[in-house]
Amino acid sequence: MKENEFKFTPSVVLLPLYFVLLLWIVFWFERQFKINLTEFGILPRTLSGLQGIVLSPFLHGDISHLFNNSLPLIFLLACVRYFYREQSFKVLCYGIVLSGIGTWLIGRESYHIGASGLVYVLASFMFFKGLHTKYYRLVALSFTIVLLYGGMIWYVFPSAEEHISWEAHLSGFVVGLVMSWIFQTEIYQKPVIYEWQKPDYDSSNDPFMKHFDEKGNFISSSRMREMELEKWDYFVSNLPVIYEYKTKKENSDF
Repeated sequence: MKENEFKFTPSVVLLPLYFVLLLWIVFWFERQFKINLTEFGILPRTLSGLQGIVLSPFLHGDISHLFNNSLPLIFLLACVRYFYREQSFKVLCYGIVLSGIGTWLIGRESYHIGASGLVYVLASFMFFKGLHTKYYRLVALSFTIVLLYGGMIWYVFPSAEEHISWEAHLSGFVVGLVMSWIFQTEIYQKPVIYEWQKPDYDSSNDPFMKHFDEKGNFISSSRMREMELEKWDYFVSNLPVIYEYKTKKENSDF
């Protein structure tokens, strides 16, 4: 894959904005009409709780819960759309469903709501996928995710706060890891290594470096010509001269 295939398109911005806007619309609808949609969340190991596998990411308990999920979703969805365009919708759709199934299987007997499981899917997928590709841009993205969201790893364990669904976090993390193995990407080109970047490179023969003296000062073209002429004069003046004597032949006019 060529580097210029990482192209910005409106979907890089529109996908995260539309998705997060939908979350806020659902939350506004609950507050505006004073209804509670928590019962549409995931209720583990029950038939009625299966609906929450798809619906739970769009439900949030309060505005703080919604806000804390909105900011990471905007950033992570934009990144997955930009860097993994062909896999982005697969990661989004399968991530919601599979992390929901995982939560339904291992979750505590309580309603699990919120998009935090999807946040873990996106972060986990891009982190591990970047390392798998070994492509410098995607590896840099992996380290950026660690820098920004590395602390989230502590919330995949049962020791997390009681009101936090560590089961959704753990499911999302595992699903993202598995998808990073399954979803194939193009073979990315390695960065071009120029001659001057090689360890055994001899700069003394570099035409460009000849424009600089030993102290790093720039040598103008006219000065370089003068230096070349001086070298040539020195070379000519130091050439060995060989004289060949010929004896004058008899009856010769010379």
